[in-house]
Amino acid sequence: MDWKKQLEEYAALTEEALLQYIQPQKDCGQGTIFEAARYSAMAGGKRLRPALVLEFCRLCGGDVRTALPFACALEMIHTYSLIHDDLPCMDNDDLRRGKPTNHKVYGEAMAVLAGDGLLNLAFETASDPMLLASIDPQTQLRAIRTLSRSSGMEGMIGGQVLDIEAETRPISLEELKTLQSLKTGALIGAAASLGCILGGADGKKTEAAQEYARCIGLAFQIQDDILDIEGDEAVLGKPIGSDADNQKSTYPSLLGLDACKQMVHDLSRQAVEALEGAFEDTGILVPLAWSLAERVS
Repeated sequence: MDWKKQLEEYAALTEEALLQYIQPQKDCGQGTIFEAARYSAMAGGKRLRPALVLEFCRLCGGDVRTALPFACALEMIHTYSLIHDDLPCMDNDDLRRGKPTNHKVYGEAMAVLAGDGLLNLAFETASDPMLLASIDPQTQLRAIRTLSRSSGMEGMIGGQVLDIEAETRPISLEELKTLQSLKTGALIGAAASLGCILGGADGKKTEAAQEYARCIGLAFQIQDDILDIEGDEAVLGKPIGSDADNQKSTYPSLLGLDACKQMVHDLSRQAVEALEGAFEDTGILVPLAWSLAERVS
């Protein structure tokens, strides 16, 4: 199958499952919170993280359908982080993927609760006892712990803390790398790790997958910084130039645009090379790495 079609198939699987998960099992008049959660969860996006979970699971010999609840759980966590990131107390953004942000549609309080709800639903989904019919308890527990650590204070939330504190002062390149590795890189790394855990990967495959994820995660963030300077607002679906307006330390501000473009290329190459010798079949991973480096949105 063509890699783009495979990516589309993974996105369709994820979105179909997300719609089923983000529905009230019992209507107690709280339907607005599910509506607000669905508004952001179904707002589009690349579905990169679920695709990585599913593809690494497949390449390691696992069942994609078994991995799907964890792929959805990770996407719920990613979505909740975007809802909270857009809040007035954080980045105060009005647009996300070309649509009004959650708090602009449902109000600030409901947006906070929608994010909280998706975070809780993620772990409800990943801990479903029904999954024990297809995976053993130890594997399920390892996967849940991976989700927890990558999204917690030593992962994505920790990165958000560093990002907030960096707004008040210039930061060094090493500090920026740490910030990125937590705020953006942690969930991308978790996606690769989850796929390997659920696919029963050996240590060699797991290490290769983690290095691949590290490289594309960093390349993804640097490309984001580049697009905030050179991107098209209509294509991006959000305003550009906010990093410079806020005097934010970014890779281009510290290294320059040309150096950053070279870094994106080099990191993508390193991601591809990380797979060599560990995976006989690399599936969609090689073209995916290069497409992320060349993306315009």
